[in-house]
Amino acid sequence: MTGRYQVVPASYVLFLRTAGTRCEVLLQLRRGTGYKDGHWATAAAGHVESGESAVDAARREAAEELGVTIAPADLEPVTVMHRTQGNGDPIDERVDFFFVARRWTGEPRIVEPHKSARLEWFDVDALPEPTVAHEQVVLRSLTAGPGLPAVTTFGFPTSA
Repeated sequence: MTGRYQVVPASYVLFLRTAGTRCEVLLQLRRGTGYKDGHWATAAAGHVESGESAVDAARREAAEELGVTIAPADLEPVTVMHRTQGNGDPIDERVDFFFVARRWTGEPRIVEPHKSARLEWFDVDALPEPTVAHEQVVLRSLTAGPGLPAVTTFGFPTSA
């Protein structure tokens, strides 16, 4: 029998818009966070706080990081990702809730400039480099094939 571990939950909001025939996603260039600084990442994401639902965390992060408001009904679940760094450190055992938002109130802007160097729209089929690897899995599924299953894994030996 293997040992049990705790997981750190996080919520991600993929802001999507249509530009002609293209689908664009809003990404931020991380800086000053100590995690994946210099990488492009989901524009709004963060840990689910104690007593908070994944949906409420997604809405809070969108307000804190981008200054926008999203109604709960405007968050479309994409997948839940169970991921690991494989090092046994509890902080690196994660469960991530990915949502798409196509409607929101307010204009997305950098609210935390100490954590984000830039905020830009990118064609989903032409993501910038480097993009956070586990987020790329979800971003690439947005226009490819049938999409992701309800639960995905990343970093495990059996992960696809």
